[in-house]
Amino acid sequence: MSNMVRKANAFEILNHWVLAVTFFILAISGFGFLFHLEQMNSLFGSFDQMRVIHNYAGLVFAVSLFLTIFNYLPVSLIFTGEDIIWILKGGGYFSKGTTVPPQDRLNAGQKGYYLLLLLTGIAIAASGLIIWLRPMIADINRWVLLSHLVHNISFDVLLIAVPSHIYLATLANPGTFRIMVYGTVPLEWAKKRHARWVEKKGY
Repeated sequence: MSNMVRKANAFEILNHWVLAVTFFILAISGFGFLFHLEQMNSLFGSFDQMRVIHNYAGLVFAVSLFLTIFNYLPVSLIFTGEDIIWILKGGGYFSKGTTVPPQDRLNAGQKGYYLLLLLTGIAIAASGLIIWLRPMIADINRWVLLSHLVHNISFDVLLIAVPSHIYLATLANPGTFRIMVYGTVPLEWAKKRHARWVEKKGY
């Protein structure tokens, strides 16, 4: 087997799966609330039980999302000219003959996805907390209604973004999924997709 390089540590892998599992719990129960699906009673026991699970899964999701900041936010905030060219060329996904600039630990698309996930995640967590706790503030009904709107819009955005992320991390880019299982990738694979990062690391 070719030389392997580590691209994710054990904490990143664990936190990634915590984030993923809680997202799917929240998405499934969220659909149950949104469409009042009686079938969810058999899955969660009752709507009341589903609400409890949804609320506490949301807390775990929020903590997990916060912890991603230390691994992904610094690099995601740095966009270079090469990143702009990568975006303009669609990351090379639309033409096999397209040559894209060398990328860092995260490519421009991954940076954009992470920032979108972080912003919508914060919005959905903050609005969900207001809906759940209904804090004693003036004109609470207006805040709760606004929170429902923010919560639902953020939910819709994530329902598009997350499946797209799953596709791009599996079928569209063979070899990427193993990062979140083993944390390592072949050196040649890394050189092809993250040449700037490989150069920095001195591999």
